[in-house]
Amino acid sequence: KVSFAVNTLGYSRRFHVWAAPSQDAEHTYEALVQAFRYFGGVPRTVLVDNQKAAVLKHDRDHRVIFNAGFLQLANHYGFAPKACRPQRPRTKGKTERMVGYVKQHFFQRYRQFESLAHLNQLLLLWLERVADQRPLRQFRQTPSERFSAEVETLQVLPATDFDTRYHDLRQVGWDGYIEVRGNRYSVPERYCGQAMVIRLSLDDELTVYSPAGDAIAQHRLQVPQAGWRTVPEHHAALWQQTLSVQQRDLRVYEEVL
Repeated sequence: KVSFAVNTLGYSRRFHVWAAPSQDAEHTYEALVQAFRYFGGVPRTVLVDNQKAAVLKHDRDHRVIFNAGFLQLANHYGFAPKACRPQRPRTKGKTERMVGYVKQHFFQRYRQFESLAHLNQLLLLWLERVADQRPLRQFRQTPSERFSAEVETLQVLPATDFDTRYHDLRQVGWDGYIEVRGNRYSVPERYCGQAMVIRLSLDDELTVYSPAGDAIAQHRLQVPQAGWRTVPEHHAALWQQTLSVQQRDLRVYEEVL
């Protein structure tokens, strides 16, 4: 199953589509990162649907409680977040129409894809060659033509993209492993017993960071219950200690007794 995110600029009606395997927070944020990169700038206000990745709730006083991760994204790009009013679908009409447009004009034409990467490549070509050039009858212009004026109002992209990787804390066991999604992954033995930050990329790459912020281990995420994944260099010192104990002369133990 494939999900796709549609993000539309209000003035030009230019939009971006990005396909993903999930609608979780990390993929939702990455869809916006990809859209900003495609547009070459950032709108001053971003109107979002009420998905949990962006909006936790609307309180009794009609105040919006945004997801902390989404606020970090907004702060990184400098846009003001705004949520659609509940039960008011007209507030997101432009994007809803573009969803229908994608289904009708793209997916009716392209029905087979080799991979998600291939699908997103096709979407990008289709956006540039078809969607950006479609005539807007009410304006007698194309989105591409209207964008030439709108681009001047967009904010400059920051020097780096927002880091959309999932992150959490994990305690390193005294055996030199951390547990992630039912499997255990090695880290250098000197970090035994310490709390580490982990980050999981959208392509299932696990990176472990030390308390100082240094990347100390990288692993390919395994399927659930696959077992243990060990980098020999991580535990070389532990194994050396074990071997030294195993190879002691028996007279050492006689002295103890």
